[in-house]
Amino acid sequence: MLFVSEEAKAKILAFKASKEQGEDYFVRVSVQGGGCSGLTYKMDFDNVSQDEDQEFEDKGIKLVTDLRSFLYLANTTLQYSGGLNGKGFYFENPNASRTCSCGESFSV
Repeated sequence: MLFVSEEAKAKILAFKASKEQGEDYFVRVSVQGGGCSGLTYKMDFDNVSQDEDQEFEDKGIKLVTDLRSFLYLANTTLQYSGGLNGKGFYFENPNASRTCSCGESFSV
């Protein structure tokens, strides 16, 4: 399962409204090689499902990931932190054994 915090939900809904994206758009989350810790997170809006997508819904937000990425993302929560010292969107990943200081890359 993938989860979304209340703060991230609010920001996603606001962003979708500002970009006039319809209800068929969802948040696609994936993991790619790279970054200072070896793996990086990627997040986009999408409206096209792929054959091996894993789909989850939390707090009314649809989150989709490919099967390979889900192996790294199981039980991860998408968070949002605003303000002057905020990080923007970030991931609370219980599978990560190490993360970089910026929070954009991790290793397992």
